Amino acid sequence: MTRLSATNLKVRFGDRTVLDGITVVFDSHQVTAVVGANGAGKSTLLTALAGLRKPDGGQVHLEDADIHGLAPRVRAQRVGFLPQIPEVAWPVDARTLVGLGRTPYIGGRGLSQADDEIVARALSTTGVDAFADRNVLTLSGGERGRVLIARALAGEPEWLLADEPLTGLDPGYQLDVASLFRRMTQDGCGVIVTLHDLHMAMRMADRVLVLGEGRVLADGSPEAALSPDVLARAYGVEARFWDGNAGRVIEIVGRRA
Repeated sequence: MTRLSATNLKVRFGDRTVLDGITVVFDSHQVTAVVGANGAGKSTLLTALAGLRKPDGGQVHLEDADIHGLAPRVRAQRVGFLPQIPEVAWPVDARTLVGLGRTPYIGGRGLSQADDEIVARALSTTGVDAFADRNVLTLSGGERGRVLIARALAGEPEWLLADEPLTGLDPGYQLDVASLFRRMTQDGCGVIVTLHDLHMAMRMADRVLVLGEGRVLADGSPEAALSPDVLARAYGVEARFWDGNAGRVIEIVGRRA
C-alpha cells in the first residue's frame, strides 16, 4: 500500500484562493471521488497532487518523497494523470497513442516486445482494441476518451488521477470504466477521480471527498460524505435519499431556500 498526501495545501489564482490549507491522505486500494460545485477546486487539487502545479503553500508527498522533488520521469512512472479536456494534436492511430504511455520507461528507444504486450493489454482492458489502428482524430469524443484512459493504463502507474473521466461516455461505458477503476485498486493502484455525477460517485467510490469554500467539507464513505446537510452546503440544494435496485439514490429536490 502506498500513500499520496497533501499537507496544508494552498493554491491561488491571482487574488482568489482556490484551495485554502487542505490536508488529506489518500491510500491505495481505494477509488476516491472528489466532488463539489463548479469552481470548488477539484481539478486544481488533482493537478497539485499529480505534481503538475506547484502550490502556493503546503506540500504534496508520495510516501515520504516531496512530489516536486521527484525527477519528472520517475513521477510520470508512479503517477498517471488524465486531464479533463484531453487534446490530441497528431493524426496517429490509437495503438501509437496508447504506446506513448510507455514513454517514461523507454526514453528514446522504441517499444520492446514487453512494451507491446502492455499496450495490447491496455487496449483490450478498455475495450478499444477494435479500433486500435484508426486515426484518433476520426474517433468520437467518447472513443477518444477511452483511448486516453488506455494510454494512462499503459504507464502502469501506482496512482491514477483522472479529471472527469466519465464525461462524454455512454452510460454503459461509464459503468465499464467504473468497474475498471475498481479492478485497478484490487491490483494495488490508488485511483482518484473528480466527478460531477453524484450518483456515479455513490456507486463507484469507496471514499468521497467534498470540496467547497476552498476546504474539505466532508470526507468519508459515500453515504456519510454525501449527506443532505453536506450537499446543501456544497451545492446550495435540498436533497433526499431513497433505496433503488442498484443501491442508494440521491434525489435533488430543488434549490435550498
